[in-house]
Amino acid sequence: MNKQILCLDFDGVCNSYTSGWQGADNIPDAPVDGLFEFLEEAKEVFDIQVFSSRSNQDGGILAMRTWFSKHYTDYLFKTKPELKERYSEFIIGDWLKFPTEKPAAFLSIDDRAITFTGEWPDIDTLRNFKPWFKK
Repeated sequence: MNKQILCLDFDGVCNSYTSGWQGADNIPDAPVDGLFEFLEEAKEVFDIQVFSSRSNQDGGILAMRTWFSKHYTDYLFKTKPELKERYSEFIIGDWLKFPTEKPAAFLSIDDRAITFTGEWPDIDTLRNFKPWFKK
């Protein structure tokens, strides 16, 4: 069965982005609370693909892969210490993709987006938009 693509933005969705942009290959921030619990459930239903402005910049995908590997490992060892012996079975790269172009997704989760409802939004609404972490 082919799974539908769920496209996740990286900065502000997967990582907290509290430090702001530090370069495509520098990601100092922690995961957003609940990320890995969400991913473990979503991977059963969706083909999860992470796309970012980093995705087509030198070192961007490697930096995101490294970030996910580190933080997912930390999450597993903290929440499921019994898995330490079986760590190689849970390598995140096996079920998380990092395309270089935005995929044709069934659904996207992005901190800087407005759902289009068929009616164009008011320009002031757009100008005053704030992502969740700046409210």
